[in-house]
Amino acid sequence: MQQHNLEVAEVDGDNWCFRDGKLGPCDFFADVDKIIRKMKDRPPDQSFLRFLAKQFSNPKHDPNLEEAKAHARAYVTGFNAADPGKVSINWLAEEMESEEQIEGDRAFRITKGYQSLVEILLQRVRNLNVPINLGSTVETIRWSRGNVEVRGHASRKQFKFSAPRALITVPLGVLLARPSEKGAIRFSPRLPASKQKALSKLSMGHVMRVTLQFKERFWENVLPQDSEKTLSELSFLFSDDEWFPTWWTQMPIKSPIITGWAPFKSADKLSGHNSKFIVDKALTTLSRLMKVPKKDIAALLRSGHFHDWQNDPFSRGAYSYVKVGGKNAPGILAKPVDHTLFFAGEATDTTGQTGTVHGAIASGKRAAQELIKLALG
Repeated sequence: MQQHNLEVAEVDGDNWCFRDGKLGPCDFFADVDKIIRKMKDRPPDQSFLRFLAKQFSNPKHDPNLEEAKAHARAYVTGFNAADPGKVSINWLAEEMESEEQIEGDRAFRITKGYQSLVEILLQRVRNLNVPINLGSTVETIRWSRGNVEVRGHASRKQFKFSAPRALITVPLGVLLARPSEKGAIRFSPRLPASKQKALSKLSMGHVMRVTLQFKERFWENVLPQDSEKTLSELSFLFSDDEWFPTWWTQMPIKSPIITGWAPFKSADKLSGHNSKFIVDKALTTLSRLMKVPKKDIAALLRSGHFHDWQNDPFSRGAYSYVKVGGKNAPGILAKPVDHTLFFAGEATDTTGQTGTVHGAIASGKRAAQELIKLALG
């Protein structure tokens, strides 16, 4: 981004929380941080839910502790899109340490949009005259040492590619799909048992995201109860809403766009429904949280955009996480098979950046280096 002089803006603004039926400043971050940081003591690997139950048993039923635990669970499900009953606390701790090394608490947005980054990567490929076959569905990968044959179809026509080696970088959900399911890739012979075991220790998180564009920033003049400050500088809005518990604006850029985030069980409830249903639930949530009549918000809506990643056969989820006992799974998944099959993608990252674009790009560079090293002998 720096090399191409892309303009970026650091995320800024106010965080608001919906609690006891009204909006107010968020005051739970410090308590949640204490809970999360306890994982750095490296207790035996266990699920996050078990960790909470053992380390913060709360025999005196302190309501403040219970609330902090609820926010911690929401953080794990929201930020990691993970099932708190399955996700590994050792992996979460490693992820947290990696974030600290790169100032992960700071966030930036490309002013002209994420597509700008994709276009840079695309142009690099075009400059090398590498063909890209869009709309092509890979169905079967037949391989033996030093030989790979990829078969599939594009526009109802069958295709076949052959090469000494193949780099496989598909979403974890596709690798986990059963051979009979749409979008699945059948390996012949099957991937080694070590790969199968590693895959069993990884899981695909579920998220539904909706982006709403309005005629104006209607929240600009919303004045929460018992507050002297409006939502004009709103950056993030957190709640326990069953549909879209987290929202964010484009701050510091004041555009009439707001994004709703529905992870884990919220995503599962929304998945499979049409655009009308998704947008309606989003408007209902905004109306409830901001105390603005739903019909007024709906009248200002220009468009709503979302993608059902869970029901997309070529993604089958949002991004990956590591389950209990799977600390080494990403590294095993990343390891080349017989100098012939190479693997990349965020699920293969071993630096604590699993589930991120950072990890995805880094894994691609790692896999490319492996291929170059082999080619050069």
